[in-house]
Amino acid sequence: MQKEINFYIDKFYLYLKTNKKYSINTINAYLTDIEDFNNFTNKGINIILEDISSYLSHLYNDIKLSKSSISRKLSSLRSFYNYLVKEEIVNYNYFNDVSNPKRGLVLPKFIKEKDMSNIMEVCSGDNPILERDRLILELLYSTGIRVSELINIKLTDINFYNNEIKILGKGNKERIVIFNNTCRETLNKFIKDGRKKLYKNDTGYLFIGRNNGHISSKYVRDIINKVKVKAGVEGKITPHVFRHTFATDMLNNGADLVSVKDLLGHESLNTTSIYTHVTNEQIKKIYEMAHPRAKKE
Repeated sequence: MQKEINFYIDKFYLYLKTNKKYSINTINAYLTDIEDFNNFTNKGINIILEDISSYLSHLYNDIKLSKSSISRKLSSLRSFYNYLVKEEIVNYNYFNDVSNPKRGLVLPKFIKEKDMSNIMEVCSGDNPILERDRLILELLYSTGIRVSELINIKLTDINFYNNEIKILGKGNKERIVIFNNTCRETLNKFIKDGRKKLYKNDTGYLFIGRNNGHISSKYVRDIINKVKVKAGVEGKITPHVFRHTFATDMLNNGADLVSVKDLLGHESLNTTSIYTHVTNEQIKKIYEMAHPRAKKE
């Protein structure tokens, strides 16, 4: 029984890697969720709805997992059994009869305009390190790219004529992002000055790290944290918060949802629509402050 499910897990691994082109971290998360469920039921692939109910009770009451973690596990298992049905290994996917737990809407965090100005200001200067740090922050905010996409940018990906960068996103899918003229000036300055002073060997990456590869995601996070503290900005700020800020500011200033979706590299418009909740909250606050009958006495 155990050999059988391990065989199908290995096949599912190849499917996620080859067909879906998921990252190794995503695949490992899927496999961990499948193995956890299998260890609990000890029934191999032939499970029934009651097994899922027992497992959910275990996750809720014994382990006390969060709703988001339970949703992730269910999604992993649902995908695995959809694959088994598609391959005609099992007849029915009982996970399709189970809904993910409902979660309260968690709005993405974003950086206020004043705080963003302070963050950029502390990186101003002709020092090569300051030029590098400023460019990292400018690119994250101007383009909305993920940190994994930022660190993989090569000089050959940059089109100065059209203010565009070719990005390799999730699932090895390419897209084009646009940068503004402010970012262009920072980019030009770093390439012509700071980059030549910082890196002895040019391996083609915009930001070169140890062993002549690209810099790490952790390195970018450390830079952001250092700059944030120096700027006196409170709260946790990650590279993804810059991405949230990009999307929120674009929508607040009139960009349409489909364009923002394409710039962010989202597959579904539903993923991007979370930012409309942020802008709606802003509109609601403005209304409550401005309309005479909405003002609190």
